Amino acid sequence: MSRYNFLAAAFLSLFLAACGGGGANPPVPVVPVTDGNPPGPGQFLSAVLVKTISAAQVSSALADAGDAAFLAAPRYAVQAWRLTYVTVDADGRQVVASGLVGVPQKAANAVSPVLSYQHATIKTQADAPSSLTSLGDPPVVLASLGYIVEAADYVGFGVSAGVPHPYLMSAPSASAVVDFLTASKYWRQAQHVADNKQLFLTGYSEGGYVTVAAQRALQAGTSAHRSELVRVVAGDGPYDVGATLDQLLEIMRTDYFPLGYVLNPGFLRLLGSEDRRHARDILLALLIGVDPSVVYSPTVIDNFLNDNRAAIDTLSSVYDWAPEVPLDLFHGRDDRTVPYVSATRTLQAMQARGAGGRVTLTDCVAQPAGHSQCVLPYWRFVLGRFGSVAKDL
Repeated sequence: MSRYNFLAAAFLSLFLAACGGGGANPPVPVVPVTDGNPPGPGQFLSAVLVKTISAAQVSSALADAGDAAFLAAPRYAVQAWRLTYVTVDADGRQVVASGLVGVPQKAANAVSPVLSYQHATIKTQADAPSSLTSLGDPPVVLASLGYIVEAADYVGFGVSAGVPHPYLMSAPSASAVVDFLTASKYWRQAQHVADNKQLFLTGYSEGGYVTVAAQRALQAGTSAHRSELVRVVAGDGPYDVGATLDQLLEIMRTDYFPLGYVLNPGFLRLLGSEDRRHARDILLALLIGVDPSVVYSPTVIDNFLNDNRAAIDTLSSVYDWAPEVPLDLFHGRDDRTVPYVSATRTLQAMQARGAGGRVTLTDCVAQPAGHSQCVLPYWRFVLGRFGSVAKDL
């Protein structure tokens, strides 16, 4: 993973917007309204069985991954379902989205805790959870351990490909998760897939950010999920978006001296359109190559380059509030993709708001404790934290 993956993905959004990338939202289909499935965000639309995976197949996939796999001992076969549902895009318009639900195959009438997994930044449609490109993907492995796993693709991926992904925009990021929880709960109840009223949230990198955004939205809302939330683990996420981008800009100034000055906040908007596009072309050539069907909304980087801190704090950052449910932050001190300052500022802000011991920060012990090096330690941390309180696994 490139050390600049986070910043590169953000600036990619500018390039795609400048080049006219993007697509119109497809119309939300009209489906029969039934009790518990009202129209609008959170409405369940459809479910398709993608694959049934044996515990032995999950074990084999983990063995094939070798050192890249997190340690787990699968216990159950898993049915993987692709669900479609209604959520909102970056502009608050309704859009059809998709996600994966992994159901552990337990004895009749057995119940399971629910784990909502938020994926990290991805660059191709094949990496969306509902694509199920690997039997060793986190949603499958976690389901094989006894959790009902719900993994939203996010807007911009899966069936919503072509719609701009609301990158680091807190409201639509949270909605993609909360609406998927709602739609999945309706579908599971209709299918008699029972949960035990325990809900866990976790994610790494952008997934960590989306996890905290979803936790904040659940706490502020009135959905049934709020009372079921037990614990949250967020790994190496850019919760304080302004501080994260400031630190990444300092890294860019050091490692790419001329380009770092071009990317100063407030400077790019002074350039002509040709020069601005040229600067973005250079950055892309240095850093990234993506699936042309992936489109990023440029809002967060526009706000940063225009030095609009008020907009960043309002629309993007998710660090300055007090969680009521335990939140365990996990971060690597050597992370140059999402710098450590994001975690420390989040801990300080939340404790200043009165969160106290409900919010903790655990350092990754990998050497070096960089972004990619801390992925497997993060998974060990997640399994330990959730396993200590999860029931009916």
